[in-house]
Amino acid sequence: MLDATREALAELGWGGLTMGHVASRAGVAKTTLYRRWPSKNELVVDAVASLFDELVMPDLGSLRADIEAVVGQFAALLARPETQAALLALFAEGTRDRQLRRRIREAIVDPQKRLVRQGRAAAQARGELEADACAATAREEVDIIFDTIAGTVEHRVLVSGEPITPEWTRRFTDLLLGPLTTAG
Repeated sequence: MLDATREALAELGWGGLTMGHVASRAGVAKTTLYRRWPSKNELVVDAVASLFDELVMPDLGSLRADIEAVVGQFAALLARPETQAALLALFAEGTRDRQLRRRIREAIVDPQKRLVRQGRAAAQARGELEADACAATAREEVDIIFDTIAGTVEHRVLVSGEPITPEWTRRFTDLLLGPLTTAG
C-alpha cells in the first residue's frame, strides 16, 4: 500500500492523489486504507517515512567514511522519482498545514536524527570526537548537524538538480568536519 501511495503520488501529484487511487493501485478496499490511515496526509507521511527507514549509519572506522556513506545513501534515495515526488509534495503541502508539518517532523525528521546520534557515538568511542559534556547541548548539535546534512543534500538534489558526486561529497564532508574536529 505504501509503494502504491508513492507511485500514485509521483504520477498524480498531491492534488490528484486520493485514497481511492491508492486502494485501486494496491488492490485493496478503501476501507482497508482508512482503517490504518485516517487521512491522505497520514498515508503519505507513512509512505515517505518508510523510504527513510532504508538509511543506515555504517561503522566504517572513521567519521569521514561514515558521513560520506550516509550522504551517498541519502543522495541515492533522493534521486528516486517516487522519493522526489513524495517529498516535494509533502514539503509543499506542509507549508499550508501545520498538523502535517508536525507529522513530517515526528515520522520522518526526528527518527532520522538517529543517524547523527549513532555516527557521533561511534566517533566518540573511536576518540575522533570529544564526549558530550551536556545532554542539552548534544541534542542541539545533533539537530544542527542533521539540518546541515539533510538541508544541503536535499537542496542540491531536489532544488538545484545537481548530482551528488564522490568529489562533492568529499568536499562537503571536509567543510562539515572542520568545525567538529578542530579543537576550540
